[in-house]
Amino acid sequence: MASSSTVVSAVIGAILVLALVVFLGNIMMWIIMPTDTYYNDWLLHILADTNSTFFGIQGPIMLDFTFPILFIAVLGCLYLHLGKKRSTSFIESKRVQTFKFMRRPMIVKGLGIVNLTELALLTMFIALCVWYFADYVRHWYKQVPVLSMTRREKVWQTKLDRVAIVTGVTGNLCLTFLFYPVTRGSSILPMLGLTSEASIKYHIWLGNLAMALFTAHGFLYILYWSITNRLSEMLKWGDHYISNIAGEISLLCGLALWITTYPTIRRKMFELFFYTHYLYIFFIIFFILHIGIGFACIMLPGFYLFIIDRYLRFLQSRQNVRLVSARLLPCDTIELNFSKSRGLKYNPTSTIFINVPAISKLQWHPFTITSNSNLEPERLSVVIKCEGSWTQKLHDMISSPSSIDRLQVSVEGPYGPASTHFLRHDALVMISGGSGITPFISIIRELLFISSTLKCKTPKIMLITVFKNSSHLSILDLILPTSGTPSNSGNLDLQIEAYVTREKGQSKDKLQSPRTVWFKPDASDAPISPTLGPNSWLWLAAIISSSFIIFLVLLGVFTQYVVYPIDQNTNKLYSYTKKGSMNMLFICFSIMIAASAAFLWNKKQNAKEAKQIQDMEESVTSRSTSNSSFDQDDVEMESLPLQSTIKSINVHYGQRPNLKRMLSEMKDSSVGALVSGPKEMRQDVAAICSSGLADNLHFESISFTW
Repeated sequence: MASSSTVVSAVIGAILVLALVVFLGNIMMWIIMPTDTYYNDWLLHILADTNSTFFGIQGPIMLDFTFPILFIAVLGCLYLHLGKKRSTSFIESKRVQTFKFMRRPMIVKGLGIVNLTELALLTMFIALCVWYFADYVRHWYKQVPVLSMTRREKVWQTKLDRVAIVTGVTGNLCLTFLFYPVTRGSSILPMLGLTSEASIKYHIWLGNLAMALFTAHGFLYILYWSITNRLSEMLKWGDHYISNIAGEISLLCGLALWITTYPTIRRKMFELFFYTHYLYIFFIIFFILHIGIGFACIMLPGFYLFIIDRYLRFLQSRQNVRLVSARLLPCDTIELNFSKSRGLKYNPTSTIFINVPAISKLQWHPFTITSNSNLEPERLSVVIKCEGSWTQKLHDMISSPSSIDRLQVSVEGPYGPASTHFLRHDALVMISGGSGITPFISIIRELLFISSTLKCKTPKIMLITVFKNSSHLSILDLILPTSGTPSNSGNLDLQIEAYVTREKGQSKDKLQSPRTVWFKPDASDAPISPTLGPNSWLWLAAIISSSFIIFLVLLGVFTQYVVYPIDQNTNKLYSYTKKGSMNMLFICFSIMIAASAAFLWNKKQNAKEAKQIQDMEESVTSRSTSNSSFDQDDVEMESLPLQSTIKSINVHYGQRPNLKRMLSEMKDSSVGALVSGPKEMRQDVAAICSSGLADNLHFESISFTW
């Protein structure tokens, strides 16, 4: 057994090394691309060695920039599959915290909470952009004397044209990395220890930088055409070169999308922000038609992986899931309980996106999963706090006296970290504000399972939670599941410090008891199952590989028998617009074929288990709905394991926690400081952990608001 684990660990290490080597080679291509060495030496050899009538000039570009990233994505799938087989997320060793200073949080104005590693990587990326811009300007300035004479314009005017085009080319560098952070089912992010939720800030940084460069690119060209009396260029669609109209349409879509991301607009008019973000489809389509598919292959791999992920999400979202029950808490909070297959495994702090067509067919909202796939193998739960129009409508629908028997719901996910690292610490301090407690519920349930079932030592836990009023204390009843709680749950060392800020003492009004609403799902509703089955990473690797092979075959046939015969005629070239359109069609077709085949195969495998779960739930639901005293019994049953698990619970009224004092009093050698809540709370904890007053604190922010 040990030797087998050693072999798997060695293979995983080799995969990481290979992926790193390929990535560094890809970065080297970016660095060398603007130089004379690339154009005068490398490019000539590449074109000579890859001279093919099947792919043309597009072939070497895909070989240099598209294939390496897709290869890394496949390696990432293998890495994650083997990592899942090697060990589960809860068996971890306490590793020495090396280079801790690189992970120490800092608050940077305009960027938020970042650590030194993130700041260093951002600095290196900006340096790459500066290098890319400067060396391209130097390279293309050599063409200025000849171009200015040919165009019969002044030298400075031609230089303005060169700067304008280089600005757009540098924007393409930002666009290349833009879609990786928003690929929820990415196999690349987990290799770096990241999740899509934690990487959203990188998407924001890249998006702002890309749009700033593209806007400058468009403005400089309008200025250039104005001073050279060639504004008519704005109305040209170059069918065999750059298409100006396509670029202008793409820029307008990007500007509309960019403007609505302004924090004030995003928060106050979320639906406007949400719907305008779909303009990315038109932005990319017209961007490709603007520059041509050959150059677009540089940014293609990130978008290619995003399309695969987006189509798999689309397939999953077409299925209605089985919503079994909803528990209504007195603090305008709902716990939704879904049926799930036993094969669906997820780690603590995972999220799921929920859509309720009765409220909005287009809106999808992320919520943290509070249930544990080990303690509750056939149930998945989320907690929803009424904090907006969508959540309020959902609460009103469920809590109305004439409650509906069935609520149509679709989901996407779950998405979460590939592994967790909570056992690396001697103690955990979880600090939450309001609904920010939900990810900590999933962590506590995981540690409860580890301590009781696996007999592993778990860190002691202090939960510091801040609520506005005492009715929100009812959320603490959700810490333990209603079923599946181990009898020896008292092994968990859990202390809760609850702060109620807007009340001076315990309310004299009797709080309304939680109420459970049972639903009668339709026969077509299915339990939440893994989209690609238990071996999802292997299936994703097969989808990436097979779809790209199908695309290459279609592209080769198309180029050989359609494009090449026309391009051979020196007086006529095949339309860039048609070539770009056909390439986009081939990519979409290839992904649809590969992903649909994998999805349908796994859907058939899930159907058998779904039938068994449905039969069992129908009998349970019928018994529960006939028991009029269920709600009160449910509350009484929960209180017993809750009292035995929590070592102490203190409620403080009319005050806020002194986080600096409480964190500094933690004397354990390694303390994980986890915070989930408002921006100000996250920044306060980050400032404490970065102050150097306590070197044993390891900061981690769990945030789903940006």
